[in-house]
Amino acid sequence: MVTVLYFLFLGFLSMFSFVLIDPNITFFRHPVWVTFRDAVVYIGYYRRDITWAIFVAVVCLLFLFHRYFNRHARQMHPVRLALMISIFLIISYPLLSHDLFNYMFDARIATFYHQNPYLHRALDFPADQWVRFMHWTHRTYPYGPTFLLLSFIPSFLGLGKFLPTFLLFKAFFGFFYVLGVFSLAKIKKEWAVTFATHPLVIIEGLVCSHNDLVAVSLVLAGWFLLTKQKSLWGRICLVAGAGIKYTTAPFLLLMKPDSKDKRAVVINFLVGSVQLGLLYYMATKMEIQPWYFITLFVLIPLWPKLVSRLWIFAAGLLFSYYPYIRLGGWDKPEKVLLKHQIILVFFILNAVYLVVSYGLPLLSGTRTKKGRAS
Repeated sequence: MVTVLYFLFLGFLSMFSFVLIDPNITFFRHPVWVTFRDAVVYIGYYRRDITWAIFVAVVCLLFLFHRYFNRHARQMHPVRLALMISIFLIISYPLLSHDLFNYMFDARIATFYHQNPYLHRALDFPADQWVRFMHWTHRTYPYGPTFLLLSFIPSFLGLGKFLPTFLLFKAFFGFFYVLGVFSLAKIKKEWAVTFATHPLVIIEGLVCSHNDLVAVSLVLAGWFLLTKQKSLWGRICLVAGAGIKYTTAPFLLLMKPDSKDKRAVVINFLVGSVQLGLLYYMATKMEIQPWYFITLFVLIPLWPKLVSRLWIFAAGLLFSYYPYIRLGGWDKPEKVLLKHQIILVFFILNAVYLVVSYGLPLLSGTRTKKGRAS
């Protein structure tokens, strides 16, 4: 029953995601669609108080379901669960970001216009109708070559049509999401359930479709292949992941996980530490973007308890969209500052939670030993 309710809820999430649809996008001209679109757009743009209240409820329910599935992870089938989640969210709209449309147009430059996205921008094709609902049209392709090459697949199959290309890109992200869950399930089922149902992965990875999800899934596939002594394919996956987002580059040094090999343990610990250091650098030297922290999930095989206990921080990352949803965008520096302040507050709360959750067991263990000694 809980699983059925979860999928019904995901169906609602897909519908709700259209509240902030770009006014320049038209998926259909059918009267039913027009009626639905007008209703949700009214809520999204003119009743932002309602939109924010629903969003808060959505995030809270996602965390409650996530907690339930984690508690019953041994009875779950992670890959089946991930397949169903991706199917229910394939029609969702990236309500918190326009990056998906940039990915689509970057691939379109190559597959439709036969030009190099590293040299040409969306603004170089002003007659194209897709430019109307794009942001960052002035920049050339900013990512590594792996994602660009992979994105050619849905772009070619979309035949230059917007709706098929949109759905194929959403399915493309769903495929890599399932790949990440599959890779973790082959190592430990509980880790796969954590990744599959985590609200940050679902909202930023599947709904908003950031390519960080693809990079993470390739690194997780590399983890799995290394554990199965398939070093060559494992290294290929790690290189491919680093070729999407360079923040996963430290995992190129990853060694086959082996608790008996002290050298591997030390190197993998250092790799994870450098990964955390890169995220800290990005958070302090650049504008903090919630989807950057999807990268934390590459650390599940290394520090599973730490990743699962960062749920307060993850919730803060999602609640940091308050200025965007409730106040109407990132058009003022004060709104960006407010976003950072929200994230900082939740980070501090999570730090306190980690100290308590790790510190109390250590203290109780120390007291027990002293009691036995006395």
